[in-house]
Amino acid sequence: MKGFAETENLNIRESEQSEQKEVKKNIRQRLKVTLRKSFVSLAVPLLILFFIVTFFIQRIVITVQAGEAAVFWSLFFGGTQINYVHPEGIHFILPWDKMHVYNVRIQEIARKIDVLTKQGLPVSLLVSIRYAPDYRMLGVLHQRVGPDYVNTVIIPEIESVLRETIGVMDEEQIYTTGREVITRAIDEAIDQIAQRYINVDDVLIKKIELPPLVSDAIKFKIQQKHLVEAHEFIVQKEKKEAERKRIEGQGIRDHNDIVKSSLTDQQIIKWHGIQAIKELAASNNSKVFVLGMGKDGVPMILNSEEKASEDKPSEEKK
Repeated sequence: MKGFAETENLNIRESEQSEQKEVKKNIRQRLKVTLRKSFVSLAVPLLILFFIVTFFIQRIVITVQAGEAAVFWSLFFGGTQINYVHPEGIHFILPWDKMHVYNVRIQEIARKIDVLTKQGLPVSLLVSIRYAPDYRMLGVLHQRVGPDYVNTVIIPEIESVLRETIGVMDEEQIYTTGREVITRAIDEAIDQIAQRYINVDDVLIKKIELPPLVSDAIKFKIQQKHLVEAHEFIVQKEKKEAERKRIEGQGIRDHNDIVKSSLTDQQIIKWHGIQAIKELAASNNSKVFVLGMGKDGVPMILNSEEKASEDKPSEEKK
């Protein structure tokens, strides 16, 4: 009987354990079903929340990079903030407000501008403009001009000045001295642009293109002009050379008249010979020179007549 009771107790415990396992299994299954239903019911709101955060994060967190500045605009509190420019860094705003980011570095834009001359011929200019917005007045620039200030202010102002300047010039003037005139006009345009809260560093004229036929005709005309000037220069040079030779000949004639009045013909010949020998002796190229010893020979530094008189007594003594 005792063994039967122990077996029955063992069976009871096993049945209780199996019941507990079944209860736990049922609980896990119910929990899974509940979580599955909860996930399905929460997935749509979470997904909507994710898209909302993703969409508004770009409107809430504003990053201003290096070389940039930002202007704040508030929907409910005064619109554009013109008395403060937001520097580089991260800025947080409300989703319904805005922050406009500007590049405040020196920038460059190249533009080809077509204008007409006084005669109505087309001229193409390739200009390069270096500019930057006025950092302190960035809020006013945004409020009164806007982000597209290059095409709103800079380009139209430069084009207007170029049209007015070139419109009163002819083709040859543009080809020769037009660049200086255009540069002065552009300097005035830069002053006008500065009044719109924009700093223009420089405007470079890289190329001025005229119609090919007009350009060739102007080049030919300029070449012919230089040839005429060169010919006139040669004529003037020859005239001055002739005048110089005339003055030199007159001086030689006067010199010869003075010498002739004081010396005989034979003495003049000897005198010129002595001068020639002196020049030969003073020359760097002369090494050895021989003087004639005869009475009518090449003149020499010593008097030939005195040499002959010295030879005669010696012959008489003999």
